[in-house]
Amino acid sequence: MAGIVAKVLVWPARIVAGATLIAVLTVAYRSTQIETVAAPKHPVAESSPNNSKRLYFSADEIRTLAALQPKGRSIKSALNVTKRMHYGEFVWDDAGVPPGDIWIKVDLASQLISIYRGGHEIGTAVIMYGIDDKPTPIGEFGVLWRKQSHQSSIYEAEMPYTLRLTNDGVAIHGADVRARAATHGCVSVPTDFAALLFTQVKVGDAVTILPEKALSI
Repeated sequence: MAGIVAKVLVWPARIVAGATLIAVLTVAYRSTQIETVAAPKHPVAESSPNNSKRLYFSADEIRTLAALQPKGRSIKSALNVTKRMHYGEFVWDDAGVPPGDIWIKVDLASQLISIYRGGHEIGTAVIMYGIDDKPTPIGEFGVLWRKQSHQSSIYEAEMPYTLRLTNDGVAIHGADVRARAATHGCVSVPTDFAALLFTQVKVGDAVTILPEKALSI
């Protein structure tokens, strides 16, 4: 399910604006494109100053955020990304994050992927995804198999660091992520990000893909 077709996609945004910001469903308060809820009065714990690389959530915030996540997943911290992210960009920082279960969340509405380890976000990137007659499927998936060097048997396209999600070939893999492009159903991420992701993910790890059009809260 590799290959790229021309398509105009929405520019994503990842925004952190302090205690008066509007918190988004992706936990890190980053997109104006998806459903929102009122931000907690103190979204950043005192132990996590605004210039920190990571935002730690309080116990009350963790419970609130869990209620908004698929399957009530606990999210303890998020990367403090204060700039607008563009195609081809990503942030990765797992310094000090202990071992734990891996969960990947793909948000088609904001065009962002996040990887959590033990409830802590360790990486986020802008993605390309499938639309029109070859949409990216939404729902809950498990990684079926992984291959560092792979080529699509259908499109003869390189798919480095493949994490296969469906039997018909939909996968997360590295690619040249750029504006005005889409995939044939796969979730494409910057290749350097895909390499880091590949080191963390094992067969069976959970992947959630949220819809392009967010539902109202």
